[in-house]
Amino acid sequence: MNFLLKPLLCALLVALSLPVWADVGRDEAAAAAQRVASGRVLAVERAEVDHKPVWRVKILSAQGEVRIVVVDVASGRIVR
Repeated sequence: MNFLLKPLLCALLVALSLPVWADVGRDEAAAAAQRVASGRVLAVERAEVDHKPVWRVKILSAQGEVRIVVVDVASGRIVR
């Protein structure tokens, strides 16, 4: 019985140490925003929309227009 307990406890500790979800990082948010609005990334800031964390990515287009793209932190989806 004891020989089963050690591997089981080790597996449990490893499982508990892993994050429940992996948030989208600043660079990933910038890349996602550039796929929607091509241009140069000026800034990436963390913010909240509807009480949910998002990345607010400011992009400068080739035409000189500044566009704001909002990326969900949890999923990486474009919110706006």
